[in-house]
Amino acid sequence: MPFPIKTCIICEEEFELKPDKPGYANRCPTCSTPEAAELIAQHPAATTDREANAARRDAMRNLLYRKDS
Repeated sequence: MPFPIKTCIICEEEFELKPDKPGYANRCPTCSTPEAAELIAQHPAATTDREANAARRDAMRNLLYRKDS
């Protein structure tokens, strides 16, 4: 089964919409890639966010599953 052919809304070139590829369904991979780099550049503290989220998950797990004696 061939992949569907889409037209990019930015550069108006046709591309195959393949599963498990990064990007949006209406943009070709080359037009989607710069946005991913911009998002990473906007959030340089991603590791800090991950650590904070892990601490939140641990706290919620402790609150939900603690045993009251």
